[in-house]
This record gives sequence, structure tokens and C-alpha cells, in this order.
Amino acid sequence: MHIEISIPAQTLTVFDDNGGQVARYDVSTAANGVGCIKNSGCTPLGAHIIRAKIGAGAVENTVFVGRRPTGEIFTPALKEQFPDRDWILTRILWLSGTEPGKNRLGNVDTMQRYIYIHGTPDATVLGVPGSHGCVRMRNADLIELFELVPVGTTVNICEADD
Repeated sequence: MHIEISIPAQTLTVFDDNGGQVARYDVSTAANGVGCIKNSGCTPLGAHIIRAKIGAGAVENTVFVGRRPTGEIFTPALKEQFPDRDWILTRILWLSGTEPGKNRLGNVDTMQRYIYIHGTPDATVLGVPGSHGCVRMRNADLIELFELVPVGTTVNICEADD
């Protein structure tokens, strides 16, 4: 099983070991575009793996800060209270680059940049870039993906149309 994330299409597609499509979801990648440099706010390109799965069993819309649940459940009222928060909700699939010098180690390390596939508020527009570097998904879609893929699943983030 592997995942392909298309920057132009703003989609995440899951394939089985024979290359057959298992699932496809709309996503939102970085508003700043693609790039691997630390603090760029960009989505890193290339080959990655899911290094960790965080939030198993958490209630949909659970708020995470620093990869830990805060005890909050996202609501529009909570968003009004904290309008500048980058909402990381429901589950986290923490990515790690596998290409030294491109997205692993040094100033380009995806994992050290805390790049995730994570849930986002339902009102967030998907299908267009808008994140701070992560890959945002609908919460229900993320729960489905989280159950589907194991740690170690390969993830390719590419600029080519899928």
C-alpha cells in the first residue's frame, strides 16, 4: 500500500500493492507552495513514510497542540476564542522524509519540521492550497485513512498531475 499526494490536483490517493486505487480524498497543502526548507511554511516534496500515527480513538474534532490532545473539541465558538490557531484536529499521521538532503536531515528534515497529514475544521476549503505546510483533510476522511494505513506506509508528494 502507498499514498500519492498531488500538489496540482490537491488530492491524496491510496493505492494497494498492485497499484489499484483504494481511496481518494481532497486535501489542502501549503499556501506558500512546495519546498523543503525549515520554517518555509511550504509542503515538502518527494518520498516520505508515515513515521507515527497519533490520536487513535480520539473523538472527531479533538484539538491537538504539540501532538497531544488539549482536552478541547473544536467548535466555531472555540475558533472565535482562538482565531489565529492553526487547527490540528482528530488524528495525526506524522511524515518523515526518506531522501537525505532533499527532505531528510539538516535544514530540510520533514519530521523535524512537524509536517503531518491531519484533520481540519469542516468549514476549511479543501482542493486549494491553504495550510502552513501540512496536508489538511476532512476529519471523517482522515479517520478512514488512519484506519487504512499502517506506520511505515510510503507517501510520495509530487508536483506532477496524477
